[in-house]
Amino acid sequence: MLFHSLGLGCISSSIFLQVLVFKDLIQQGYFMAKEQNQLILLIEVFLSIFAVIYFVYLYQQHVRSLR
Repeated sequence: MLFHSLGLGCISSSIFLQVLVFKDLIQQGYFMAKEQNQLILLIEVFLSIFAVIYFVYLYQQHVRSLR
């Protein structure tokens, strides 16, 4: 349950970030972000990698269920 909660939270957070990026692109024509805190940056990278792994896991489960 914790695995799915964290995975879905990461995926929903990435969707929210995409919306913010596209909003800035439409309003300003560019998007710029810089993280000063290395610990926060490390956590963000870890959660991004986890989200990709979780997405691949869900995709594989879905494909296997189609057989």
